[in-house]
Amino acid sequence: MKLMRIGPVGAERPALLDASGTPRDLTGVVPDIDGALLADAAALERIRAAAASGELPALPAGRRRRVGPPLRGIGKIVCVGLNYHDHARETGAAVPAEPILFLKAPDTVVGPDDPVLVPRGAEKTDWEVELAVVIGRTARYLRTAEEALDHVAGYAVSHDVSERAFQLERGGQWDKGKNCETFNPLGPWLVTADEVPDPQALRLRLSVNGVVRQDGTTADQIFPVAEVVRYISRFMTLHPGDVINTGTPAGVAMGRPDPKPYLRPGDVVELEVEGLGRQRQEFTAA
Repeated sequence: MKLMRIGPVGAERPALLDASGTPRDLTGVVPDIDGALLADAAALERIRAAAASGELPALPAGRRRRVGPPLRGIGKIVCVGLNYHDHARETGAAVPAEPILFLKAPDTVVGPDDPVLVPRGAEKTDWEVELAVVIGRTARYLRTAEEALDHVAGYAVSHDVSERAFQLERGGQWDKGKNCETFNPLGPWLVTADEVPDPQALRLRLSVNGVVRQDGTTADQIFPVAEVVRYISRFMTLHPGDVINTGTPAGVAMGRPDPKPYLRPGDVVELEVEGLGRQRQEFTAA
């Protein structure tokens, strides 16, 4: 299933994208798409049954103007740094022996086509297309890859926007360059895990002003999805509705020759992950 949320900020309606590409209204079936829903097998079956019935109403055209994040009430976003071999090479970094983890605040999440704000004082705003993993069952101390994947509810496109000067040149941890307002567009859909048989066989692409900057595959991940979920569960409890950003392939501005093409107000970024949908953002001054 492709689950989504459509409507103005703070008033999104739960929806399902059918095989024809038409958003179908789920408000008569479930109250919203959140961690509680993903953990409720009976609620998910109600959605599947409603979809199979062919009776879900199409959302009126006026309700399709904005696609919101496909998930409400995210508890935490756990991010993995340097998780692609080609990205480590382009930045001159050693391949990590264990996943590099940092947290991103849930209030950075916006819709897939919402504007992204270039922060005041920013110098090096960068792009990062990523595969997002959405947790569907509480995960603690997972032992195997199979057990880890059994706790995944689905997948989505994530844009882990970064301000590199804040991240790397202002002291402390990476948080200052990762948690600026609007720095995590998510969606357009949450694609349930049964529709993604192999998360290590997905192509990721990103372009800036029509120029392709990233073109990679999750097959190049240093730590695959199952290992990332298993590993994180050894250090923190993952709850339904938590999101994991699993890293970005080569092609970021930071890895390019000088002068590096960092983002500026007016730039347009488009990105996609195979089978999970596309995003488009215009960058504007905060």
